[in-house]
Amino acid sequence: MASSFSRAQEVADGRRLTRWIVGTVAAGFGLLLIVAAVAATQPWLDRHFLPSFFLPRVWYVRIETLVRVAIAAAGALIIFGRSQVARWATRAPVTALLVGAAVALAIAASELALRTVHLRPTEWLVPDEEPRRQPDAQLGWVLAPGRVGRAVVGGRTIDYAIDHHGYRVRRDGEPVDVERPVMVFAGESVMFGEGLAWTESIPAQAGARLDAATANIAVHGYSTDQIYLRLARELPRFRQPLAVVSIFMTELFGRNLDDDRPHLGPGLVWHPAQRAPRLAALAGLLAPYRREQTVEDGIRNTREVLHATVMLAQERHAAPLVVVPQFGREDEIQRALRERILADIPQVVVPLDPDWRLPWDRHPNARAAQAIAAAIAARLRRP
Repeated sequence: MASSFSRAQEVADGRRLTRWIVGTVAAGFGLLLIVAAVAATQPWLDRHFLPSFFLPRVWYVRIETLVRVAIAAAGALIIFGRSQVARWATRAPVTALLVGAAVALAIAASELALRTVHLRPTEWLVPDEEPRRQPDAQLGWVLAPGRVGRAVVGGRTIDYAIDHHGYRVRRDGEPVDVERPVMVFAGESVMFGEGLAWTESIPAQAGARLDAATANIAVHGYSTDQIYLRLARELPRFRQPLAVVSIFMTELFGRNLDDDRPHLGPGLVWHPAQRAPRLAALAGLLAPYRREQTVEDGIRNTREVLHATVMLAQERHAAPLVVVPQFGREDEIQRALRERILADIPQVVVPLDPDWRLPWDRHPNARAAQAIAAAIAARLRRP
């Protein structure tokens, strides 16, 4: 009897110790969540989550606040429910272990399954999006040449005519004449004229104001270094480039930090695309966290690329200019980023009404494009 009682006492003591350990671990995890939510102040978030083109800053801040509240609430629930968690773990230890193993196996299986799927770069997720793109070993992708694509944007059907060089033109059959004096416009979807007719696009309107021919070599989804690489490839085609106009937006700076596409490192050294674990890549889409060192390296690299872009233009005796559209009031985060990157770069900042965007889209509408084109023309007219 004494021996049986002793064994029962040992079992009970072991369960109490296990409950205490599990409860302590759970409480520690819950406290860690609360501390993380409190420590993630807005200044810390601003250093690690960059301005977004697709979300206004006020929305971004609200989402971040809601996530912080949710994390703190989850931590509090875990702390107050630690005894129930501990009792469940000690009463059904095998079930607890099986649940943990199932979670681990599900994560591993998801990673393996995603590796069988061809994941595109962050800025080219939809293969059939107009204007169509095609892979390019050096740049990542370029526009599919010699075709006309159509897309419905803001209730309008827009024609995207691309000539045999891969440049946007007024209509099919009217390619850019590289033999005549021409203003070259490099950039991404904003410069290309997403959702705008050719005559409404920034290059077309600027050319009309200056009575000059234009070449729109912009490609959707490009980062600053891709813009430079495309310009370095295409600029030698033109016999007499009059100006080289490129674009920079603080809301798109995060693209410059992506390495899931060909990219330039320090010294303008070309690097192939890097393939991160698939689950990590998907998590990055939902929560684009950036380390401070990554941001600092991105600022230096972007400055180097923009200086190289200016030099490309000057070597061909073309006027270099970087246009900086700014929707609404520029906050301190955006201003500091812009000033650090664009210091001593020929530039024109264009303040725009925040409502001058396409319906259900964040791209500039025709009125915004007109204001940007007017600012470019005024700057290039200066002696």
